[in-house]
Amino acid sequence: MSARRSLVWLGLTPEPEQELPAAVAALRAPADDRPSAAQVAAERHRVERLVLRGTQAGWLRYLREVTDLVVEAAAGAAPADPGPALVAGEVVLDHHRMLIGLPGAGYVRTATQRRDLERALVRLRARDDIGPDGHPDPRSTA
Repeated sequence: MSARRSLVWLGLTPEPEQELPAAVAALRAPADDRPSAAQVAAERHRVERLVLRGTQAGWLRYLREVTDLVVEAAAGAAPADPGPALVAGEVVLDHHRMLIGLPGAGYVRTATQRRDLERALVRLRARDDIGPDGHPDPRSTA
């Protein structure tokens, strides 16, 4: 490993590694179809490879792809289950917010993604009557 390769980005949070594979596989699956176990495993392998052998730049490119999937899900017709897009969007948004504490320009580079994710999450929560805390919005049952 190169002495120039920074690993500080790996210490942010384990949620992306844990939560994204299933959510992203669901977002990549055909509409109204659940991802197969093989699709989830392939996504998990991709994330593991990025974490174990990748760079912060590669990781941020992957999270950009996830952001695009979430934004597309929010802009398109209402999915049968907005859950995967909500999970992926919240995980990536939290990750990008934490970049402010790291050296480098990661936080600045993800400003547009944070804005896009915030807007997408508002739309997705409205579809599912989910509040910003991730729980059903009590105002929607009135």
